[in-house]
Amino acid sequence: ALQRQFPFERTILTVLLVCLSSELRPELFSSKSRNQSLDRAMDLGLAEDHFSRPVGSFVASDIEQLKMAIEECKRLILELPEHSERQKDTVVKLIHLRLKLQELNDPEEDEPNLRVLLEHRFSKEKSKSVKQTCDKCSTIIWGLIQTWYTCTGCYYRCHSKCLNLINKPCVRSKVSHQSEYELSICPEIGLDRQDYRCAECRTPVSLRGVPSEARQCDYTGQYYCSTCHWNDTAVIPARVIHNWEFEPRKVCRSSMRYLALMIPRPVLKLREVNPLLFNFVEELVEIRVVGELAQLLHDRQHFVENNDMYSLQDLIDISSGRLSCSLTEIHTTFAKHIKLDCDRCQAKGFVCELCKEGDILFPFDSHTSVCHDCSAVFHRDCFYDNSTTCPKCARMTERKHDDPPDPKDK
Repeated sequence: ALQRQFPFERTILTVLLVCLSSELRPELFSSKSRNQSLDRAMDLGLAEDHFSRPVGSFVASDIEQLKMAIEECKRLILELPEHSERQKDTVVKLIHLRLKLQELNDPEEDEPNLRVLLEHRFSKEKSKSVKQTCDKCSTIIWGLIQTWYTCTGCYYRCHSKCLNLINKPCVRSKVSHQSEYELSICPEIGLDRQDYRCAECRTPVSLRGVPSEARQCDYTGQYYCSTCHWNDTAVIPARVIHNWEFEPRKVCRSSMRYLALMIPRPVLKLREVNPLLFNFVEELVEIRVVGELAQLLHDRQHFVENNDMYSLQDLIDISSGRLSCSLTEIHTTFAKHIKLDCDRCQAKGFVCELCKEGDILFPFDSHTSVCHDCSAVFHRDCFYDNSTTCPKCARMTERKHDDPPDPKDK
């Protein structure tokens, strides 16, 4: 982290190694060296809450004075002999001056724990990790000395100083109001239609990278600047439905968050969008069969309400084989309970009235057919070979004609 923040990498690492070595192996240093190190620490102002100029008695009390002290440190580092004690002292001073300047630029006082902005619900983070990146300014969040927030809805992260500059609404609100995918494969409209500007922040962009590189989002088909498009990748729903293709493609930040929030939602109507997909993907047919018992899966409730509705996560799991194995195992377990172990469940089965032979039938059996009018279950071969009407429907029709009309109906 220090190598990215300061331009004097080799000298800084030398100082840190010297300090660590003196702490870990004190026998390698004489008492004179330890006394010099202690004197240097005291002289650097580490024992007190102030920063002194390397030469003289300059005190950095505000931001402008800190900047002047930093520039003076830079000049002295270049002028002093390399690896000398004075140069090491000056480098350490430069580090602490810059940290102090960063702290003054990002004060933490009076920062609220929760802020609401553009439908974002920002929560103040307590983590001191420095591996996060601000989604607004695209720079590292220094958790040790900077305050930062995360949206609890779409996980948008930013510095506290960047909050008031945000112009992107929360993606979760879009998911709530527009729960449907773009089902055209990369619907490009061209940079000229975008007026050679980023589709989100309107920053000027071009394919040549001047003044900023134009990056295409494979989900929306539009072009974005490097601040709005970080070359993140995601599975594209349109490519899955039309081509059964699951290779992740580059998408902009907002599309990445939208797809991440939408992935568990069952909004894909495969029978309407691409019915031929069932002819080429055998796993989809199997899922329709074993999905009859999926009501016992807490995360697949949509299979019970409508087995033609799929989520993008369902299709990804089907492609990898995870969903088929999971549902098959559940189907086997509960089919054994219903057909063999439980007398009450067996009593709800059907006997084929066309051949009146064979075992008790259930709607989830793969070799059965169900009457659409009365829900009676028959052997599939018997049902399609028989040209007459359903026996149960015939009895219900005859019974309706034989019963006298109710006077109340008149």
